[in-house]
Amino acid sequence: MQTKIWRMPAHKPDEELLEEAASFLKKGELVAFPTETVYGLGGNALDSSASRKIYEAKGRPSDNPLIVHISDINQIDELVRSIPPVAIKLMEKFWPGPITFVLPKSDKIPAVITGGLDTVAIRMPAHKIALKLIEIAGLPIAAPSANISGRPSPTTAQHVIDDLGGKIAGIIDGGKAGVGVESTVLDLTTPVPTILRPGGVTLEDLQKEIGEVHIDKGLIDANHVPRSPGMKYTHYSPKADVIIVKGSLTEMAEKILTITGEELGQGKKVGLMVSQELYELLKTDLPGSVLVEILGKKNNLAQVTSNLFMELRALDKEKVDVIYVENFPETYIGAALMNRLYKAAGGKTI
Repeated sequence: MQTKIWRMPAHKPDEELLEEAASFLKKGELVAFPTETVYGLGGNALDSSASRKIYEAKGRPSDNPLIVHISDINQIDELVRSIPPVAIKLMEKFWPGPITFVLPKSDKIPAVITGGLDTVAIRMPAHKIALKLIEIAGLPIAAPSANISGRPSPTTAQHVIDDLGGKIAGIIDGGKAGVGVESTVLDLTTPVPTILRPGGVTLEDLQKEIGEVHIDKGLIDANHVPRSPGMKYTHYSPKADVIIVKGSLTEMAEKILTITGEELGQGKKVGLMVSQELYELLKTDLPGSVLVEILGKKNNLAQVTSNLFMELRALDKEKVDVIYVENFPETYIGAALMNRLYKAAGGKTI
């Protein structure tokens, strides 16, 4: 299949090009598009065959639900059976934005979308291209991240091309995604709202608005299986082994210098993903053959998070054997950052 590429500035959607992209969606084809979180792989959410194409293109397990994207809050009425008052409050506060709400699904939602569950995950992205595409298509769009399942999520159109070029009908290139990790998923069918996946809207943000919020046990207890897209399976992983290095800046620097020396001695190609501050401690003594990607400053976790998947993919292209990644605080957006790192590393730390 030849994949068509449409290019446009994120702040200025080209309606003529989006009309063509929307026509593909209406015909049941797949189109990848930018959102504020990562690039999504879109298909008609009301079309079972289109949704099956998403699973096939990604190699995604069929029990891993898809998130449905809308452009207008009124679209939600036909997609769910009921909307609790807490949902309305949170939608008014955080939509459009990087948060997905799990609600009881209506009969219009195909079972393939929800992995057979009686609930559906819905969000309204805060991205002009995404919103205009959904509006022009006149359809709710099912859209997981536009990558091969298990790989780091795509934050640029080139990432999508690398993974899905030739497998899908089209890709809208709107530049780099801003948040850099997928949306928060909040289950509103539980007695207390429960975070199933951390993301751009943080636990602290939610607590400020509605008070008590629980965290799915699968996110904090290895003996429980998470209930959200992207959390159930090994995910966000490059081909190289990923290992998280813990400790103070000085301790991490000492550990990295020791272990990279050992790895290089075994003939391995080593990559690092670190903060600017840790790099300053390392740079004088670090062997020149070690490939380094600087994620950002430690006091700017939003920047670090935004760069995470991009730098994982950059080191993957360099065909490194192992990637050592600095540990970051697990508060605010750091919770989403470290969640993705733990998944990428398969829990491996030193």
